[in-house]
Order: sequence, then C-alpha cells, then structure tokens
Amino acid sequence: MLTLKNLSLRRGTRLLLQGVDLTVHAGWKVGITGANGSGKSSLLALLQHELQPDAGDLQHPSNLSVAHVAQETAAFEMPAIEYVMDGDTELRQIQIMLNEAATANDGHRQAELHARLEANGAYTAPSRAACLLHGLGFSPGDEQRAVATFSGGWRVRLNLARALMSRADLMLLDEPTNHLDLDAVIWLEDWLRSYSGTLLLISHDRDFLDRAVDHIIHVRRQGLQLYRGNYSEFERQQALMLARQQDAYQRQQQQIERVRSFVARFRAKATKARQAQSRLKALARMESIAPAHVDSPFQFAFRPSRQLSDPLLRLDQVSGGYAQKPVLDNVNLSLGPGDRIGLLGPNGSGKSTLVKLLAGELPPASGSREGAAGLRVGYFAQHQLEQLRGEESPFEHLRRVDPEATEQSLNDFLGGFGFAGERADEPTEAFSGGEKARLVLALLVRQQPNLLLLDEPTNHLDLEMRHALNLALQGFDGALVLVSHDRHLLRTVTDTLWLVESGQAALFQGDLDDYRRWLGERAGELAGAADNSSGNHTAAARREIRRQRAEQRQVLQPLRARLGELEAELGKAAAEKSALEQRLADPDLYKEAEKERLRGLLLERARLAKRLDQIENAWLAVSEDLHAAETADPA
Repeated sequence: MLTLKNLSLRRGTRLLLQGVDLTVHAGWKVGITGANGSGKSSLLALLQHELQPDAGDLQHPSNLSVAHVAQETAAFEMPAIEYVMDGDTELRQIQIMLNEAATANDGHRQAELHARLEANGAYTAPSRAACLLHGLGFSPGDEQRAVATFSGGWRVRLNLARALMSRADLMLLDEPTNHLDLDAVIWLEDWLRSYSGTLLLISHDRDFLDRAVDHIIHVRRQGLQLYRGNYSEFERQQALMLARQQDAYQRQQQQIERVRSFVARFRAKATKARQAQSRLKALARMESIAPAHVDSPFQFAFRPSRQLSDPLLRLDQVSGGYAQKPVLDNVNLSLGPGDRIGLLGPNGSGKSTLVKLLAGELPPASGSREGAAGLRVGYFAQHQLEQLRGEESPFEHLRRVDPEATEQSLNDFLGGFGFAGERADEPTEAFSGGEKARLVLALLVRQQPNLLLLDEPTNHLDLEMRHALNLALQGFDGALVLVSHDRHLLRTVTDTLWLVESGQAALFQGDLDDYRRWLGERAGELAGAADNSSGNHTAAARREIRRQRAEQRQVLQPLRARLGELEAELGKAAAEKSALEQRLADPDLYKEAEKERLRGLLLERARLAKRLDQIENAWLAVSEDLHAAETADPA
C-alpha cells in the first residue's frame, strides 16, 4: 500500500529522514515510536501530502483515501452528530447527488442513488455516529448540541469521532489518547482492533500500542526500522540488539538488578488483592524490558523524604466542587507512607477535583483536610507547565528550589532529565510541552516531597521518559496518588485503585482488567435505564429539567466565555504558525545572504511556540473546570 524508496525529509535546516526504504502493506496496524522531535509527526504529514520529500519517492495507490484528525474545529452551529457524519464523505457526496437528482426530477437517477445509499449503510449512519460519540465519552443528548457549545478538549474528541466515521483505506492518528480518559482509551483501542483498513498510529502509551498494533516503525538516527509484532515484542527485539553490544552489557545488568530489587521488595509484602497481584506481574515483566531502555537519556531518582508521619494527610467527610455545584460528597481518605493509589472513573467524574482537594488548591466546601506537620506535597498538573518563567533557564529554576546546592550537582541532576550541556542554560520560553513537563517533574523531584499527587503526568512525555519516571516512582518512599490513562504506569506504581463516580470516591475491589469489565457492565446498565425510563417525558418533568438547565447555563457562562476567548486566540496563533512555517520552507531563505532574515524568523517561531503553549495549557485548565461543572447534568 505504502512504499518509501531512498526517501529523505527535512524540516527547515533539520534533516529528519535520510535515504530510508520502507513498505507498509494493506491491513497492517503500525505503531510509530521514537524520541520527541525525531520526525514521527513529520512522517504523518508527509503521508498527508502536507510535506514533500526532499529526495526519493513516496508511492501509494492513486485512489487511496486517507483519514486523519483535524487539529482545529470552527465554531459550527450544526449538531455534533451531523458534524461527525460529515466524516463519511462518500455518504455526503451521494446525498448531494440525490438532492440534485430530485431538483432535476430525474426519477431513474434517484432510484439508482437510493440503492447506493442503502449499499453504503446510509440508514445506519446516525446510529454509527452516535455510537462513536458515546464511546468517546459524550453524554446522551450531546449529539444534538451545536459544535460551538463544546470546549476545546471535547472538540478534539469530535474531530476524532469524525475521522473514525470515515471509510478511509488509511487511518493516521497522532497521539489520539492525549485528550481522552481511561474509559475512552479502552473503547478506542477495541474500535481500532476491529478496523479493517491500514492504521499508522503515534502513541507513547505502551498498553494502547500493545493492543492496537501488529507492527512497529521505530524512528531513530534519521532512519526507519520496521519490527513485526506489538510494542512489547519491539522492546524484546531492542533488548536483544543492545545485548550484542559489549559496551551496553554492564549497564543492562545494573538496570535489571535495579528492577529486580523492586520486584523482590514488593513480593515480600504483596497481598492477595487483585491489583496487588496485577502489579507484581507487571513488575516482573519489567525485568525483561529493562535492557531495551539501557541507552535512555533519562536517569533520575527520588531522594529519601525528610519526614514521614503516619498519616501524612487525611480528608474527613470532605465535599467540594465548583461554582456552588458539588462534584464530590463525603469523601474520607487517609494517606500514609507507602500508600500508592490510582484513581479511576469517567472523564469529569471528579478525579482531578479530588487531587486538587488533596493538594490544598481547592478548599473543601464542607468537612476537613488535615495535613501532618511535616507534610511536603509534590503536585503535578498540566496548568503548572505555563507557570514556568519563560525568561529563566532550567538551571535558574532549579537554583531557586535548591539554592544551597553546588552548580555541578544541579547540572548533573538536570542531565538526568535531558537538560544536558547548553540546554540547561537556555530560556524555557521556546521549550516544547514535553520539555516543560520534564522540567516541572525535575523541580518536583528536587523538592523531596513525601506526598506525590500526579494528575496525568505522562501526557507530553515520550516512552523513554515514561520508563524513567516509572523506575523513579518505584523507589519513592512517601504516599502517591495518581490519575493517568497510561495503564502500564497504573499497573506498575499503584497498589490499590479507587473509583470516583457519581460524587463518591471509594476503594475499587479489583485490577484494571476488572475495571474494563465493570465499564462494559455499566454501559449495559445505562443503556437499559435509558430504554426503560419514562419519567422524563411528563410535561412537569420537562419544565423542571429546562429550569435546572437554565440555572446551569448561567453558572457555566463565564467558563464558556473564557474558553471561547482562548480558542479564538489559539486559532489566530495557529494560523500565524502555519504562515510562518510556509515562509521557513522556502529554500532561498537558507542562503548566506538571508542569514539575518532567517534568524529573525526563527526567533519569531520561538516566541510563537511559547505563546501557543501558554494558550493551550490555559484552555486545558479551563476545559477541565468546565467539564467538572457540566457533569452535574439535571437530565
């Protein structure tokens, strides 16, 4: 289906691919891996003809249809379900032709087109679109809401649903799980397993890759290496390759021994609980994959906590939420040294709200939050990335956290997070989202917390950094609360799971496999309840629902207005970025005579990248607050 022959690709002055040969056959499901900046997204852009090869050939069938997820969504007034159905372009084209035939009063042509509609499943299209929306986390009734009423994160999901609605031969997905919760991730991987076309997928979620793909393309050192099998098989092959290199052998042995110590320590205290046994199996598996990461650029560890009281923090009958709308009610939770809790629950159920209550960022509406005298909270959330000081370097940020440390020790520490050499002294304003996330984690680790609260810490991290974080968390001696859609991380660093749902937070009796089954049972119960419900059809009930929704709209209006402002800014900045990238693609710009002009454009790109990061992080934070408030749907 796809063939690359002696192909080279540049972005600006940077050579990403050089002389690569690759063939992807029809029906393959291929995961694309590699370090951030190695060229993964550029490879997808090449396949969408947004970029052209600098040398060599890209060959594919002339009639190949390609689907991808749009990066932006205009504020359409059309219902969400119609927007998603537009993804089936063949269906829409037949409908247009049918309207034209009706206008021309061509009965023969109309009969022919009606037959084509039936053959193309037109009459099940609304049902297919509704299933996609439900699977991606939209609530009943959302399908009739105007696209313009959804926040930025939910518009990303609409774009994903629209891509899945297509009948494309080739599906291109770039980090599709970044804006999804665990429930939607599980649904999406099942959908992709049943997809009959060819899939090229960029993801840093190893569990997602393991279930969704059967081949791996690894982008490394300007080349593409194809591996047969899923991500776990790729890691095994990588380990064997590195084992043949004599200089890597000793480091492999050290890495294996480090992981074995985690396994041995946990085996000695493991209970018979399902999640504990699940973690033990996941840790044991890490012994086999450790050698595949021996050449990782990231190496760091948590230092022993300064004080470990028991309990470190207690929530007693705590309720909390936003704008007089409670999200959680009567939560009781005690955290002590060694506690490792993973939070589960649908998107908007209150997981991030619970973390904010634990962090002290959100005051309880009722109940009490009591912390030990020596409590030191390390809190990671996406909004903290924009709080970095753009004019300061990683070294200057770290110096403020630990002013007594020597310059060499700070530089050594930053090197473990990928900020080596001159990189440690560069201003952070032009850093990518992944680099900012690594720096925030570095600052958090240096503070020696005894309570870690991590809310989706891996969103911007590549696989190597996720692996390093995983190893570091194994050696952490305090308490940990984790929200993540990365199931590998949940399996290997948490001992117990808590379910946050319907305003409650309680221990979940089971592991992640049990949670998958619970989701299926819950979906069936909700469907049955919807079928059997009749109370909402009375006039009085409808009037009450309308009144409650009017009140809710009044509460949500400021958040939606702010989201609208941020999305307008994001659209404007994205358009500027696109125009700037086109100017930078001009080959004449890299001639000696244009040196100063090129320098000015590169500085402008750095300023624009900073601005885009700030806007995106802002709307992610507001979107989270909005959806938390929206979950109190009176209907």
